[in-house]
Amino acid sequence: MPSHLHFGEDDFLRCRFAVSPLWETQEVARTLKRPDRHGYHAPWLRRIRTAAEALDLTGLWLLMPRRGHSPDWLCPPPVGPAAGFEEELAAVRAADPEAALADTARSLADTPGALDSPRGRAWLADPERMIRELTGVLEEIWHTLLAPDWPRLRALLEADVAFHSRRLAEVGLGGLLPEINRRCGWRAGTLTVDSNAEHERHLGGAGLVLMPSVFSWPDVVSGFDPPWQPTLVYPARGIGGLWTDTTAHSPEALVRLLGRGRARVLGALDDPATTSALAHRLGLALSSVSAHLTVLRDSGLLVSRRYGHQVLYERTPLGMALVSGGAQ
Repeated sequence: MPSHLHFGEDDFLRCRFAVSPLWETQEVARTLKRPDRHGYHAPWLRRIRTAAEALDLTGLWLLMPRRGHSPDWLCPPPVGPAAGFEEELAAVRAADPEAALADTARSLADTPGALDSPRGRAWLADPERMIRELTGVLEEIWHTLLAPDWPRLRALLEADVAFHSRRLAEVGLGGLLPEINRRCGWRAGTLTVDSNAEHERHLGGAGLVLMPSVFSWPDVVSGFDPPWQPTLVYPARGIGGLWTDTTAHSPEALVRLLGRGRARVLGALDDPATTSALAHRLGLALSSVSAHLTVLRDSGLLVSRRYGHQVLYERTPLGMALVSGGAQ
């Protein structure tokens, strides 16, 4: 089903990127429900299976129709480029019960049997209870399944934002949007998205939030009705190698040249990452990774740049050549 987002002159000035831990939390629940999403995440799903089975997600799944509307109030677009989970969840807890009621009823109607289910009827009779229960489930998912791996996920999402920000500067918005995903098309100021729900909106100066996602693959999500800012959620670059540990065995030639610790850090930077993300990925102390990064940067093998409050490191062409040469 195609969605159409129509841009006016002011909308080009109000487009921004964002990363949302709340969105990823919601999409983890959707991924657990849908085997067609499991491919890239199979190693992680095996690791968290026991913890996931202990969670009761049946209520949340009522609001996740395969095709149709999911409640906007339950996961609104983030207000900033890198909001924290608790900040985003607090906004959901503060949702207006009457607005949440109408939004939820629309979603329940798209899931066969959900409107007449005991939980669906209870929520529609008491929207304040509904808000408490659903925010509680999201909080459980976050702390149980997602928070331990968030440094790795955040690093991948921020690397995607950095890459597409550069492409935006190079080719402009009309060139970038079709590149983001093959389901996106651009013509005469209109973004057309082949998505799971039909949606049409004239942006009217609201602009567009571009949000990479780890767990939304293979779907592209467009929509959000007023008052929410229109949003395009797309699969992040690099998810194919997200759960693969490619750093355990660095090429021996590179180890002899740099030492094992620095070789592992350089080898781990397939995508730009922060010090904390690398420490989490490699199982090394933050201070050790920081020292290795400083030496590698001073040697011309890495560069660093600031993204919001984070500093991202990435290989220089020389660093890339060393890693690819050491792997031969």
